[in-house]
Amino acid sequence: MNYWYDGQLFKEDKICLSIDNPGLKYGATVFTTLRVYQQSLEHPLTQWEAHCHRLKKSLEAFGWCLPNWQNLSQGANYLIPTYPVLRITIFPDGKEWITGRFLAKNLVKLQQEGVKGWLADNSLFQRSLKAHKTGNYLGAYLALKKAKTLGFQEAILVNSQGNWLETSTGNLWGWKERTWYTPALEVGILPGIGRWQLINWLRQNNIKIEENQWTPSWIKSLEIVAYSNSVVEVIPFASIDCYEELLTFDVSSEALKILYHYYDRDGDGVTG
Repeated sequence: MNYWYDGQLFKEDKICLSIDNPGLKYGATVFTTLRVYQQSLEHPLTQWEAHCHRLKKSLEAFGWCLPNWQNLSQGANYLIPTYPVLRITIFPDGKEWITGRFLAKNLVKLQQEGVKGWLADNSLFQRSLKAHKTGNYLGAYLALKKAKTLGFQEAILVNSQGNWLETSTGNLWGWKERTWYTPALEVGILPGIGRWQLINWLRQNNIKIEENQWTPSWIKSLEIVAYSNSVVEVIPFASIDCYEELLTFDVSSEALKILYHYYDRDGDGVTG
């Protein structure tokens, strides 16, 4: 396994960190995960600049050191011939750590057949510093692990009022009455790059998109629910277990092809 750390490429599966490293002790890092299309950081779907901007914005908000951006792109370019997915982590001292992974083998199947979702309990499964993607991702991690233990494939996080926020790994999308909906940033969610891409594209193509609050009663009127992130693109929910009620959705709906089309313009995304 190859990884890049502090300006160097390592061909091993271990990393050497000080026992006082705040990233190790407190999860004090910021990170972003991206899918590299056609092995190019310049490909418009890769959104390299947007991912770098996400890192920079969080680092500045925390008062941490900025990385050497040349090292960052150099490390990414070393790894992308092997790995289509990169996770870029920045420590408070500005050192960069880049790891790679492969796409899930069943990704196309999940996109076509949908997944089973589980509504997580608000009292335990929450993400900290919701506007930033930090290494302290324990709440979302635990929610996803619990969902999988129960036989589901994705978890949905809610607030204290029971309003839906986001999934453990992405942003939510809903469809009804010829309009796409996604939870507003003001409710306390991560401003996902995939979310931002899709909102802009929908608006540019005069497709109705609204950012709103997802209350339990309103959610029941949705015809489709899906989630997105920069790696999996868009995956619909076939069903969602809402405590004592099961919501089911049509994953073959033509409306889903609207979102799929954004990624399939050059044949490198989903087929719908």
